[in-house]
Amino acid sequence: MDAFKGCFCLKKAKTKSWCPEASVLASETPFAVNEVEALYCLFKKLSGSIHDDGLIHKEEFYLALLINSRQQNLFADRVFDLFDVKHNGVIEFEEFVRCLSIFHPNAPEADKITFAFRLYDLRQTGYIEREELKEMVLAILTESDLALPDDDVESMIDKTMMEADSKEDGKIDLEEWKEYVAKNPSLIKNMNLPYLKEITVAFPSFLLNTEFEEDK
Repeated sequence: MDAFKGCFCLKKAKTKSWCPEASVLASETPFAVNEVEALYCLFKKLSGSIHDDGLIHKEEFYLALLINSRQQNLFADRVFDLFDVKHNGVIEFEEFVRCLSIFHPNAPEADKITFAFRLYDLRQTGYIEREELKEMVLAILTESDLALPDDDVESMIDKTMMEADSKEDGKIDLEEWKEYVAKNPSLIKNMNLPYLKEITVAFPSFLLNTEFEEDK
């Protein structure tokens, strides 16, 4: 999840609560009200980058990731699909906040593990099969500008399946995934944005530095 590392800062000063959903979302996520308000500012910028309709479309999501929207990117597509909870082709503000809350330092580890599982479960069958694992590994390597020999990739996949597929049925279910992550906690180490506690919000490679002005 390297794409979620810190790429810009939103420095929050004292403001009025101008985001109507802020209190509700703060009560239902690890975010504080002022953090939700900062996310609202970011959301408005992203959702207005191409279509000024208050929704983040896939091409706007790609733009935030600095990815050419005319080129298929499995990693970006999968992350977009997970953010698009309603499966209507756009990301609404509530979806945006709730999905980003998984990366908050105070978010339950179980939520992070489940999100990572769903990221790899490309066919949404409730299992991670070998081919899905390989597709996502290759996509993440591409997203990270890394290249490994085919033999190394195959060895990595084989090793993961051998260690994670404890039932030896050729697929990894959620319980097996939880056990595997417990033994390999580094798998979700990047699903954490420590600066969120200080209202410095990270989002994929979106180069932006916005300061909120003090209320007069």
